[in-house]
Amino acid sequence: MGYSYLAPHGTVTTSVPPTTFSTTYSSINYGAIGSVSYFFNRYVGGQIEYANHPDGNNDGISTAQAGIIFRYPTEGMSAFVHGLAGGARIGGPNSPGNGTPDLVAHAYTWGPALTVGGGLDYEITRHLAVRIFQADYEYMHADFGPQPYTGGRANIDAARLSAGLVLHFGSITPPPPVQYACTASPSSVFPGEQVTVSGTASNLDPKKKQAYSWSGQGLTVGGSNPTTTIDTASLQPGSYTVSGHVAEGAKAGQSADCTAQFTVKQFEPPTISCLANPSSVQPNGTSNITCTGVSPQNRPLTYSYSASAGSINGTGTSATLSTSGAPSGTITVTGTVQDDKGQTASATTNVTVEAPPPPPAPSPEQVRLEQRLALHSVFFATAQPTAAHPEGGLVESQQGTLSTLATDFKNYLTFKPDARITLTGHADVRGSAEFNQALTQRRVDRVKEFLVQQGVPASAVDTQAVGKEQQLSRDQVKALVDENPDLTDVQKKKMDQKLAVIYLAQNRRVDITLNNTGQQSVKLYPFNAADLNTLLSEKAPVHRKKAAAKKH
Repeated sequence: MGYSYLAPHGTVTTSVPPTTFSTTYSSINYGAIGSVSYFFNRYVGGQIEYANHPDGNNDGISTAQAGIIFRYPTEGMSAFVHGLAGGARIGGPNSPGNGTPDLVAHAYTWGPALTVGGGLDYEITRHLAVRIFQADYEYMHADFGPQPYTGGRANIDAARLSAGLVLHFGSITPPPPVQYACTASPSSVFPGEQVTVSGTASNLDPKKKQAYSWSGQGLTVGGSNPTTTIDTASLQPGSYTVSGHVAEGAKAGQSADCTAQFTVKQFEPPTISCLANPSSVQPNGTSNITCTGVSPQNRPLTYSYSASAGSINGTGTSATLSTSGAPSGTITVTGTVQDDKGQTASATTNVTVEAPPPPPAPSPEQVRLEQRLALHSVFFATAQPTAAHPEGGLVESQQGTLSTLATDFKNYLTFKPDARITLTGHADVRGSAEFNQALTQRRVDRVKEFLVQQGVPASAVDTQAVGKEQQLSRDQVKALVDENPDLTDVQKKKMDQKLAVIYLAQNRRVDITLNNTGQQSVKLYPFNAADLNTLLSEKAPVHRKKAAAKKH
């Protein structure tokens, strides 16, 4: 709605026979203007306009038009152009006092009108603006002359300027474009950890339905919600970009994109530190080992331990080191931790085994006994002793060897009460494993029984049956024959010819070990014994009717 002035230019020629009159439009008519526009989108709309420019001399012009309007809204301003077509009600022109007949009664008539122009609005608020100017060119014409006059056509070109107020019943400001922002949380992960990417959209129309989609560079991303999750288990270390898209229509400003980045880090190996308490122990003492492993990515850890001496047991964060049997000095304990990705780390700690106090000097008698206590293995005939007669099997020569050992060992116990001997039973290669195992057990039991009968404490004798295990090879038996000081060279040569028999006989024995010194019995075969033939025979003795004749 506004104020307007119109400057028409044109000539009307009217005849009143026999006279013809010509009158020129040249006055400026002031008036009012009003229009209503409906915009189909941000730029284009339809317009209806009415303008009235009266004049005191009845030269007024009124127009009623409709057409199209184009606008270009910006921040605070809006320019427009329009084109209109319609009708014009034209009056006059009148020239009272100059001899022209009064044409008032015959001047007002309707004719076509065309308007083109434009203007500029200044936006004050969302609903109110000031039309700074509107400048239009108008063309119109009308036919004059009801009887008794001879009429003519008035062709009028007019310039029109207007200004006023503009009321917005909607909004001239277009809706702001949709915006979209994405974030990845966490932004840095290790392989296998989950990443959540969230999109936050703004300027959405709550009346419209939004569509979300996701894509990724070098990874697969799915989902149709504002939030998506990414499994990084199969991803290589590096940087990754996730793209999000939101749309609520196909027009400009109704969709937006965003990106978010996250980094998959290289797995870091675990670390470990170890501590021994106490760090110094007496011989055969123990120390508690504590190891603490840390995984930078909190992976599950597995512990293991090793020691340069002694023995260590433990699988968790703590273990126990036993120095039993370890020499004095430093023992290095290594703790190792491994995560479920195979990455390991190790740390060491030291435990010092103190040197034991020096033993008291042995007495001359103890020295004499240790020098005299020569241990000799005891040999058996084939398949002896039998299961039916476990008390037999020891020939006289071997009983003599054991009697001497019993006497010396009992005297040795007066100086070394904790001394012990171990009897280890063997068998030759013949016979099944089950048979020979039982046979060697009977042999060590028979030797122990004989020693106990000679006064040796049973608690000082240990036994071990090895069956067919730990047998001497033919080369080892030949070496023992060649090193036997009781044989001449001629005898050794003859024995070599019977090596197959001697090889079997040499393995039918019980070895004796002095535990506190580690001294082992000499495997010197009694070739000069009176009962040698019995010992060498490959058949079991048949001095009893129920004696076993089975070879083994």
